[in-house]
Amino acid sequence: MSNSKEIRSRIKSINNTGKITRAMEMVSAAKMRKSTESVLKIRDYAHSAWSVLTNLARAFEEHGEGLLEVRAVKSVLIIVVTSNRGLCGSFNSQIMKKVREELNNPKSLKLNRVGEKKIESDVLDKDLKVDFITIGKKGEGLVKKLGRDIIAAFPELTYLPKIEQVKPLSKIVIDEYLNKKYDKVVIAYTDYVSVITQQPKIRQLLPISKIDLEKQIAEMDSLAKEYGLEKPKSEYKVEPSPEGVLAHIIPRLIEMQIYHAILESNASKESARMMAMRSATDAAKDMSEGLNLAYNKIRQMKITQEIAEISAGRAALE
Repeated sequence: MSNSKEIRSRIKSINNTGKITRAMEMVSAAKMRKSTESVLKIRDYAHSAWSVLTNLARAFEEHGEGLLEVRAVKSVLIIVVTSNRGLCGSFNSQIMKKVREELNNPKSLKLNRVGEKKIESDVLDKDLKVDFITIGKKGEGLVKKLGRDIIAAFPELTYLPKIEQVKPLSKIVIDEYLNKKYDKVVIAYTDYVSVITQQPKIRQLLPISKIDLEKQIAEMDSLAKEYGLEKPKSEYKVEPSPEGVLAHIIPRLIEMQIYHAILESNASKESARMMAMRSATDAAKDMSEGLNLAYNKIRQMKITQEIAEISAGRAALE
């Protein structure tokens, strides 16, 4: 690029872009702090909730009705948690990549467990029915591109929702499972590990799997022993009846699982967006410095050329 005027225009444009990305980075940093604070606060409660749910699943393993009923998988409902907007690095693409991998090889989707026993479905991969509930507009658009059916969309749950806002979603999930429209319900979300590390995961919600819950507890806290993973079977005294307790407490715990996954995804999203905007700001700075160097070289060449012409003219006159 030899035109100095064009280079100056390019430098100005890149500097303006850098200012925008820097401002977006600061906004994302503020949102990230709120999101991470929310998810860290709820983790202690989530630990206790998962522990209760694990022990209930173990204690009432032979109950085999309602939300504890385990069936051969012929239809699956996947809840996908994404963002409404882009500019957050690979946040959305990574979770959808995870979903596509499961759809292309649905072996784990077709598997259910009762304790240590595995129930494998004999349905062919191509005949497995998979529907979606989307959280976030990006996920809705990507699922439509896959040609899959979306039974409900919740774009308003993408940033620090309240637990009351999750109840309509959890009601759909629980009702559809109880009505036997779906034999398995999973949630695809991004687990917040740190500012620079987020892990896309797919977790089973229904039927309740104590093995999957124990894995989740262990991953959430390295001190998983205190949550009952290696303790003997807990003895629960249930009043007024097992059916009454299960009908009341398990839906609340399922609701908490969904809420926790959304908060984890929110923290991951804002962290990814902050890092993406920081990278964009740094890239703009590097480009601006490179163009400034090129601009200065052109100016120096012009000055050198003018001096040479003046010297040559003077020499000719002499």
